[in-house]
Amino acid sequence: MKLNKISIALIAAGVIASPLAYATNGMLMEGYGPIATGMGGASMAYDNGDAGMANNPATLGLMADGSRLDLSVGGLHPNVAAKMPTFPDAKSGGESYFMPAGGWITKKNNLTYGVGVFAQGGMGTEYKATDWLAGTSGKAQRSEVGVGNMILPLAYNVSPDLIVAGSVDLVWSGMDLQMGLDGNQMSGLASQGNLTATGSAAGGLTTFMGGGQNSVGYFDFSDDSKFTGKAQSTGYAGKLGATYKISKQLTLGATYHSKTHLGDMTTNGATMSMISSGTTVQTITGKVSVIDFQFPENYAIGAAYQATDDLMVVADYKHIGWKDAMKNFHMTFVANDGSLNLDMKMPQNWTDQDVFQFGFAYKATTDLTLRAGANLASNPVPDDTVNPLFPAIIKNHYTLGAGYAINKVSSVNAALVYAPTVSVTAPATAGGYTIEHSQMNWQLMYSRNM
Repeated sequence: MKLNKISIALIAAGVIASPLAYATNGMLMEGYGPIATGMGGASMAYDNGDAGMANNPATLGLMADGSRLDLSVGGLHPNVAAKMPTFPDAKSGGESYFMPAGGWITKKNNLTYGVGVFAQGGMGTEYKATDWLAGTSGKAQRSEVGVGNMILPLAYNVSPDLIVAGSVDLVWSGMDLQMGLDGNQMSGLASQGNLTATGSAAGGLTTFMGGGQNSVGYFDFSDDSKFTGKAQSTGYAGKLGATYKISKQLTLGATYHSKTHLGDMTTNGATMSMISSGTTVQTITGKVSVIDFQFPENYAIGAAYQATDDLMVVADYKHIGWKDAMKNFHMTFVANDGSLNLDMKMPQNWTDQDVFQFGFAYKATTDLTLRAGANLASNPVPDDTVNPLFPAIIKNHYTLGAGYAINKVSSVNAALVYAPTVSVTAPATAGGYTIEHSQMNWQLMYSRNM
């Protein structure tokens, strides 16, 4: 009955706490679990707790026989500003986001299995109706994307040196969006073949777009929940992993995470408003679908070296396939009365991302372990498609962590992450604005062996 109770609790956590996150390595978290996060996110080749199911599931097989429960919470604190010459800076009001997570793992002889709920990643911002981004709409501009998953891992110790593993991931996503596009932007999309409209209101929309910057098409689908988005979808993904002990001191690890297979995020009750010089001309209610929004495949390799009895050094390389996953932001709007069918693509053209993760753990006392690390990455978002609503431009993270054994069965671990400011400026043809983004994040976990 212990497994059933824990599983039910974790499933309930997944239902009520669909985690939302801000962009770090693109839209993926810089680290999963405070043990790995405290060492720059490196996690391929050593036991980093139940978060191993979100990193490399083969590391779960490195634990001793028995069961382990991990319960954690993380805080993401981005600092985002969008700047336009001659206008006051627009500072995003989304500054604090909290993410619960948890996992339960048991190992008996050579087999390890369990269940966990983790945030996979996300992004978003919140700007006031008086900020320059609102243009002549006089409306708040907001985005929030969250992707979480429930993971079912299975690891097998083939030999004392080799562990192989895989997982099935049940994935859910949510999105809120309040976005205005002026007539020039919409006309530009239409001229590229990225915006088409049919229905009785299509002609009026074409005329409306001719108003240039004085005409704003405002899309709104958003709810008040801190944990779910208005538009939602579910799907699946999977992982494979392995670790191999080269010697008593050196272990290697590798993993492959598949691209998600999420359905289109949909919601009824969305609105599209045509606003001219601050006055709403028409508001149409309908159904929005965000088409084929996926998180990318990625693979990683790494090593853990036990330099001394007290010092472990770790290093990973991760490749994230954003190029395939983030070509376009594709959205459709279908009016309830059939007057408008709108199909819109906003080119993103992200590039693949290479991430280098380094760290160490030092056992300062019998009970206290200290950690530090770095997570060094490229920016996957091109300057000519970067958007103040989706500022996934963070590059590097610097981390500290610590773990303390309360007694023989209980312990706590924590990590603190600082991501320095990254600044990008879009070309004049793409808006000419500058986006600045930095972060201060943390994770805290309680673990109990059973």
